[in-house]
Amino acid sequence: MEAQEYIESGILELYVYGLLTEKENLEIAELAKNNKEVDDEIIAIERAIVALSSSFAPFHSVENFEKIKARLELKHGKVVDLKPASNWTQYVGWAAAVLLLLGFGYQTLELTKTKEVISNVGNEKNKIEREYAFLDQQNKQTEKNLSIVRDIKNTGVTLGGQAVSPTSFAKVYWNKETKTTYIDAAGLPAPPKGKVYQVWSLKLSPVLTPTSIGLLDNFEANKQKIFAVSQTDSAEAFGITLEPAGGSPTPTMEQLYTLGKV
Repeated sequence: MEAQEYIESGILELYVYGLLTEKENLEIAELAKNNKEVDDEIIAIERAIVALSSSFAPFHSVENFEKIKARLELKHGKVVDLKPASNWTQYVGWAAAVLLLLGFGYQTLELTKTKEVISNVGNEKNKIEREYAFLDQQNKQTEKNLSIVRDIKNTGVTLGGQAVSPTSFAKVYWNKETKTTYIDAAGLPAPPKGKVYQVWSLKLSPVLTPTSIGLLDNFEANKQKIFAVSQTDSAEAFGITLEPAGGSPTPTMEQLYTLGKV
C-alpha cells in the first residue's frame, strides 16, 4: 500500500488511537521511519487530538493526571469490542419462509400445468369422440346409399337436363314392390336462396298428370345428395322443378330442371 493510500484509509488514526494489532503497529512505525509524509501525518493527527482534548478537558498537572489514571486503573485499560447481537436465527427464519413460499409457488405452478394438460386431454378426447360419431354417421349413410344403388330390385331412372339448365342431371331409384323412392341429386346446382327443388311423379297418358312426391330440403347440408321422397304407386316419368320455398301445388314448367321416362 502506498503512503498516500495509508493516509486516506484512516489506518493512521487507528494507529494513533492504539487500536491496531501489534503487527500492524510495527508496520506503521517502520513506514513512518522511512517515509516523512507518513511520519508528518501521524504527528499532525497526534497534535490534533491533543488540541481537541485541551479545548474540552480542564487543566490538570502531570502529577494529578497520573493519580487519576492510577485511581481509574487505566494504565492497562483495554477497549471493549462491542458487537451487535447476532440475528442469525431471524435470518434463518426469513430464509425458511422464502424457501417455503417458493416451494408453494412451484407446486401451484406445476398443479396448474397438470390441470391444463388434463383439460386439454379431456377436450381432445371429446373432439375425437365427436369426430368419430360424425364419421360413423357418415359411414352408415354411405352404406345405406350404396345399398340403394346396388339393390337390383330398384329401377334406376335417369333424368336429363332441360332447357333452363341443360347440364343438370339426376337419377331416381324406385322400388316398384315396396314403392320406396330415392333421388340422387348430385347433378343439380345448389338452389338459389328462397328456392327449393320439388320432385314430381308423372303420368303421361291419357293426360299429363303430375303428382308431388317431395322436396329436396337442406340441399347443401346433404353432402351425398341422396334424398328419400314419398312412396310412389305408379309413375311413367319423373321430373324435378325449381319452386319457391315450401313447394308448389303444380310444377312450374319454365323451371323444369330434369326429366326422364321410366
